[in-house]
Amino acid sequence: MRGALIRKLIARCLSTGLAVLAFLVVALTGATLWGLLLAVAALAAAGWERRVRPGADTVAETTLIAAGILVGYARRLDAGFDPVLVATALVLLGLVLLVGPLRDAGNLEIRVANLPVRAWTPLVAEQLGTALMGLLAVVAGAAALVLPAAVALVASLLVAAGAGAVAVDLARRRFRPAAGGGPVARALRQHQPEFVLYFSAPPGSEYQVTMWLPYLERIGRPFVVLLREPEFLAPIAAATTAPVVYCPTLRAMDEVFVPSLRAAFYVNHGAKNSHCIRFTQLTHVQLHHGDSDKAPSANPVSAIFDRIFVAGPAAIDRYARAGVDIPAEKFVVVGRPQVESIEVRQEPVRGLAQPTVLYTPTWTGHHADADYCSLPVAEKLLRRLLERGATVILRAHPYTAQNPASARQLGRLTELLVADRASTGRQHVVGAAARELSLAECVNRSDALVSDVSGVISDYLYSGKPYAVTDMGDEGDRFTEHFPLAGSGYVLRRDMSNVDEVLTALLDTDPLAEARWLTRRRYLGDFPAESYAEGFLAAARRELAATPDQATERQAPSLSPTA
Repeated sequence: MRGALIRKLIARCLSTGLAVLAFLVVALTGATLWGLLLAVAALAAAGWERRVRPGADTVAETTLIAAGILVGYARRLDAGFDPVLVATALVLLGLVLLVGPLRDAGNLEIRVANLPVRAWTPLVAEQLGTALMGLLAVVAGAAALVLPAAVALVASLLVAAGAGAVAVDLARRRFRPAAGGGPVARALRQHQPEFVLYFSAPPGSEYQVTMWLPYLERIGRPFVVLLREPEFLAPIAAATTAPVVYCPTLRAMDEVFVPSLRAAFYVNHGAKNSHCIRFTQLTHVQLHHGDSDKAPSANPVSAIFDRIFVAGPAAIDRYARAGVDIPAEKFVVVGRPQVESIEVRQEPVRGLAQPTVLYTPTWTGHHADADYCSLPVAEKLLRRLLERGATVILRAHPYTAQNPASARQLGRLTELLVADRASTGRQHVVGAAARELSLAECVNRSDALVSDVSGVISDYLYSGKPYAVTDMGDEGDRFTEHFPLAGSGYVLRRDMSNVDEVLTALLDTDPLAEARWLTRRRYLGDFPAESYAEGFLAAARRELAATPDQATERQAPSLSPTA
């Protein structure tokens, strides 16, 4: 997070500083060519700023750059008053002032994928800023080459024509909306989706959706994915054939909620979920994006949903243990369908000479009570594993890079494993190679797991293989009370003082092998392995088959934890 702030600050200083410098050089010195070069450099800096600060207001810098280029153009032509250049200046000024508002207005339009709807206006509006930067670079080039001002005017008018078309279409959409809804609403009514998967989350969270898409598709009913952040549109659309719709506003959402919809599924407790909960004619179902003993897994906000699909009875107990009182009829045990591709090891394998160990450190969390990250103390753990001849799969949480300290710690661990791979030939899996593997593939390749408190442990539990859990809160005997899943694993103290003892139990003796099977049923349900995912599919189909009267009876309660 700190690194991102520093990049934004550098980008801001560069774009502003170069814009001012370019104008001063052109206006106050005779070095016109140098001023034009600085203006082009300022354009590049402004483009970088727009990448690191999406939606940044660069009107002041762009105005300075345009003014500097036009002054330089006039000096290069040296023809006195030039009405064509004046016309060019007026067009450029209009574009500088209008591009931002048009882009913002375009961002309020629905965008779609996997649906036969052509929505060119938002896409063009989004690119107007880039077009303006390109236009200014062209004008700067024309000035440097002393081309007639008519060249710059024609280029400016072409970009202005595109901006004008966008403005006219946006105005038509806003002030004369189509009867019966826009093209997206019409296409969705024809598609007849029975449920919506609603998603809002910080950048990098698309895995929360993609883990569920294959199973939602296997329900066998048409559905639509509704997104509240535009950056998720491309990656999620690439992962499914279902329609994917980005709705920036509540008004835009109204187009998506066609009469055929019967249920809404959620994969997290995002704040914007309340925007969808208001559609009380639907049955609202929380799926979560993993099962763990973390504090967020017993979020009181779960009470607003009509149904809470959980992997096993342990999840229901977790809410009760946290003092969150939710009626028992809201819970439905469906298993964790994502584990169906995990290979099960029925008998413990002890004393492996060259084991493969999966290490999955989690991230630091949004709040201190959700910080279970072991990266600060992991180097000793990895060195002990290497001394035992282990091959390590290092698969960090996708949010790790959000914390600069965690990113540096992960970098040092990666360097350690890469160096060992070069010297011993052991094929450690790190970095992008580890992220390219699915969690199920990582589990199947490994003989044991070392993890922080996270949903990875629940998934790994399905394999029957041993696991160790890090006690980063240094809770000692109370750790397994707060995190019962650790009771069937081997607990690593924060200071790693028992690392040798734990690794011996994990890789050699495995005294908790039988206890894991009992825990597996409590956390992952008791479903046949050959049809494990049917637990979820059948439950989802039941919710979709409910009558409107039944759905109305299950309207969401208030946000109170005692609802």
